Amino acid sequence: MHTPADDATIGSTFEACVQAFGAQPFLAVPANPARVYHPGGWQISYADAAAQVRALTAAYAAAGYGVGHRVSLLLENRPEHLLHKLAMNALGICCVPLNADHRPREMAYVLEHAKVDLVVVAGPLQALLRAAIDASVHRPVVAPLDAAELPRAAKPAASTTPAPDTPASVLYTSGTTGRPKGCVLSHRYELEAGRWYATAGGLTAFRDGAERIYNPLPLFHVNASIFSFYCAMLRGNCQVQTDRFSPARWWAEVSESGATVVHYLGVVVPMLLAQPPGPHERRHSVRFAIGAGVDPQRHAEFEQRFGFPLVEIWGMTEMVRAIVDNEVPRQVGTRAFGRPRPGLQVRTVDDADRDLPDGTPGEMLVRHSAATPRRDFFSGYLDDPDATEQAWRGGWFHTGDIVTRSVDGLLRFIDRRKNIIRRSGENIAAAEVEAVLQTHPLVEQAAVLAVPDELREEEVLACVVLQPEARRDPAPAVQALFEHCNAELAYFKVPGWMWLADSIPTTSTQKIQKHQIFEPGVDPRSLPGIVDLRARTRRDVPAAASEPKRG
Repeated sequence: MHTPADDATIGSTFEACVQAFGAQPFLAVPANPARVYHPGGWQISYADAAAQVRALTAAYAAAGYGVGHRVSLLLENRPEHLLHKLAMNALGICCVPLNADHRPREMAYVLEHAKVDLVVVAGPLQALLRAAIDASVHRPVVAPLDAAELPRAAKPAASTTPAPDTPASVLYTSGTTGRPKGCVLSHRYELEAGRWYATAGGLTAFRDGAERIYNPLPLFHVNASIFSFYCAMLRGNCQVQTDRFSPARWWAEVSESGATVVHYLGVVVPMLLAQPPGPHERRHSVRFAIGAGVDPQRHAEFEQRFGFPLVEIWGMTEMVRAIVDNEVPRQVGTRAFGRPRPGLQVRTVDDADRDLPDGTPGEMLVRHSAATPRRDFFSGYLDDPDATEQAWRGGWFHTGDIVTRSVDGLLRFIDRRKNIIRRSGENIAAAEVEAVLQTHPLVEQAAVLAVPDELREEEVLACVVLQPEARRDPAPAVQALFEHCNAELAYFKVPGWMWLADSIPTTSTQKIQKHQIFEPGVDPRSLPGIVDLRARTRRDVPAAASEPKRG
């Protein structure tokens, strides 16, 4: 493994890795005849990638780009994204990836907020970019991916020699509670993210030059473009970058690519379990999978069927040091995500930031240490110092996640703070109710949130997308879902309202966007078709005592 020095930058580290691992495979793309790029598959070594990166670096330098410039990449999951980013970072250019699933106005916001100087775009996405620029008051110059040369920078670069604290990326949060914030990530942050993952050990021990990390997540996301990518690079391993998650293609790609490590999100697990048994699902080389959000009730089922551990992890774009449940014995099916390692301190606190005893749910606060609390964290929210300082109040970063900690330090995820429902003095994690709903065969998708209640403060609302066969006659489905929840959950956690939706909005990484389910100012309780179950969600009322009321 190559360990970056304290004064290392991404460019210097990449060159050192090329010298150490030159002939080893660096990046790969699985074959997919339906894909517009590299349909037959693709692979490149460290040495050959270096030649391309050096040529790109020369092109950016010739056009006058360097420290102080921000360049957006709209390339989907093409491996060229990573080669361009390495070239840009070598000169101190800051990379601002764009999400190809954004609508024009969403993309316009990023272009404006980041004050992007240049956009490099793949051919099929040029119409989307043009519509975004037309919707924006900011007008960056554009270069097609296959352009012979780059347009000249409109302003001079401050230099072409980055430092460890020079911004390497601005990644935008998913914006699940409002407008996305731009997280500024330095060269030091990105390299430390890779080193931290590469040295986690335990069940997630990496070998030098022997791993192939299959990552189906988007390159505008910290997981694929930083966390796994720099882990692979520092160990001389190969990142296998597919275009996107596909349950139908997953096992063939994992098997044929020789993947030894795979990355997942919670939504991947039920989709793969729903696939019929196939020849590839046990014909693979996977040692472990790493991800977050697996349904606790399906965790063990997945491991038993497919033959490798799902190692749960906690992390966020703002915080480089992910926490990993990689020690034996693990707590499978309990939402445990591990214990902090040296270099990360954790507290659980109440709403007034007072420490809570072990076993009590509270917000998780994190820092590096008392002397250097922000070491290797994100540099801040772009052009939003107030939000940055608010997140860091008291010298600890406030994650917004509610967790419990056991006496031996094991952390378990409860829910995002904003997803805690306060009903008659009881705190209810929306994620727990969602997990139960998702286990019912009639449910395709579910989101749980709070609605006002004049008696109980808040009530549990379940928004459910039924499987197609259940949509023709939904009344029995509602009855079945209520009885299912009532059998699995304490009475006060059972949904008091149920609303059947045609779809639930999600981000490109399949995170549900609860704030987009209903229009602003709309009270869901007044919508046609909503089902009132409140009379049945009482301690003294058995499951079959009354029928639900429809709005």
